[in-house]
Amino acid sequence: MTKVLQVNDREKTASRLLKSSAKNSYDPEVDIDWDAPLAQDQPYIPFHRSTLYGTRIWDRLTEQQRVELTKHEFASIASNGLWFEVLLMQMLLKDFYNRDPRSNHAQYALTEVADECRHSTMFAKACDRIGAPAYGPVRILHAGGRVLPAILKGPSAYASILVAEEILDRVQRDQMYDERVQPLVRMVNRIHVMEEARHVTFAREEVTRGMRECNAAQRAYHQFMTALVGFCIVKALINPRIYKSVGLRPRDAYAAAMTNPNWLETVRWSGEKIMAFLDEVGLIGKPGMALWRKAGLIR
Repeated sequence: MTKVLQVNDREKTASRLLKSSAKNSYDPEVDIDWDAPLAQDQPYIPFHRSTLYGTRIWDRLTEQQRVELTKHEFASIASNGLWFEVLLMQMLLKDFYNRDPRSNHAQYALTEVADECRHSTMFAKACDRIGAPAYGPVRILHAGGRVLPAILKGPSAYASILVAEEILDRVQRDQMYDERVQPLVRMVNRIHVMEEARHVTFAREEVTRGMRECNAAQRAYHQFMTALVGFCIVKALINPRIYKSVGLRPRDAYAAAMTNPNWLETVRWSGEKIMAFLDEVGLIGKPGMALWRKAGLIR
């Protein structure tokens, strides 16, 4: 049975978030010292969160190669975060298009779009600053992303936003508190985490409201669409091309990573909070179970 969650009045929540945005927003152009030198011996993500950590391939890498690999893993995650943000902005603008622009709800949607514009610029500048490509998703997912804002609607649209945001949030919180990680990366993550907290509140309430109004057929549709997008999000995080950076054959290294128990546990851990919420609102169901398991978010 779906748990009945309490949800605030839409306009009151939006009003509170608008005030929070006015008081606590950042401009990466001025709040990050992009000219600060990078630490040559510090990883860009914690070693134990690397996709190859604990494998035989990892054991053969030098310390310098391990640091280099984490640089490209960070660039893959950041550039795919940028891709998620662009899709999110399109969905928010599509929702705004049909709303009264005088409402707090509509105005907060625009405020969130402004936040995401800055985040996208920040991720792009971070990839450029560390000297890594903005990998983005593999070609088929990039192509699929073109139609996603047109076909997603209602609770599954906001739930898909949440899957991307909350998986990134868990990973970034882990990085921003780890003093072994590059200072630039920690600052990028800190800004993103602090501002995304408002976005998560907004989206969670929209999902909760929307699911209360669904009949059985609509519920099944939203369960499947959320699982499909969730699967794509997880699979997009790591672009196989990153392994060329340390002289590895992408196909072999990617296969090792995707079967690496340590990486599989990181994926499961990153999705713990959002999966619990989706289950509470009734978005985890039979239509999407196979996809959730393939994504590694449900065992």
